[in-house]
Amino acid sequence: MIPLRGSEGSTLEPTVPPSTDPPARRRAAPAATPAWARALARDWRYRPLTKIASICAFTWIFFIVYFDLLRQPSQAVTVMPLTPLDALIPFQPQAVWAYVSLWVYVGIAPSLLPTLAAGLRYAAWAAALCGSGLLCFWLWPTVVPASLQALDAASTAQAGFALLRGIDAAGNACPSLHVASAVFSAMWIARVLRAAGAPQALQLLNIAWLLAIVWSTVAIRQHVVLDVAAGAVLGLAFGFVSLQWASPLPASRTKPEAIIPA
Repeated sequence: MIPLRGSEGSTLEPTVPPSTDPPARRRAAPAATPAWARALARDWRYRPLTKIASICAFTWIFFIVYFDLLRQPSQAVTVMPLTPLDALIPFQPQAVWAYVSLWVYVGIAPSLLPTLAAGLRYAAWAAALCGSGLLCFWLWPTVVPASLQALDAASTAQAGFALLRGIDAAGNACPSLHVASAVFSAMWIARVLRAAGAPQALQLLNIAWLLAIVWSTVAIRQHVVLDVAAGAVLGLAFGFVSLQWASPLPASRTKPEAIIPA
């Protein structure tokens, strides 16, 4: 840079013209969307309407069979025994919202699968899980003790609780397919989050949501502890085997072209 001379020999710095950018453009640029969020968003955008329609159809078919077994048991219904742990969990009708949240929770993992083949494989394992539970209900119909139902009668004013009891009586108890489906879903959600490189906070949220659903099944007296234990074992078994047979997921999907293999 060549200095400029003033009238008395002083050195003048060249004048820098003021910025013509508006103030909004001179602000710090917003932080870029994390790579894990971009990966999950990209997977969600793969055939979202097909995923939603498939999840709804699967749920509809399941409930047709479930309610038929509930209303027409194949043989005498066994009353599930109580354990000391059942007495330690108070009846909490507000837990109905955690209970019904399962129908959102079970849709998370399949909605984030990026290929049709991956979705079909997931659906096959989920159907096998539900089919096993329905077979148990057909071979061995069960129900929670009537004493628990009588205990609840004065407290069903909680919004949504009476509607649930009117639709889903506390039968088809053991194993709890509510718990089995939640455990199975939690394992697949954890897998998808790890593949996307999601933060640990989302993994903890996944576990917390699972525990809330499991706790709610006993808190609203839809199940007893033995139902929950059997459902957890069923969900863990199908979750473990399905993940072993699933195609491996890459450790990171930060590149735009990277997707979960089918």
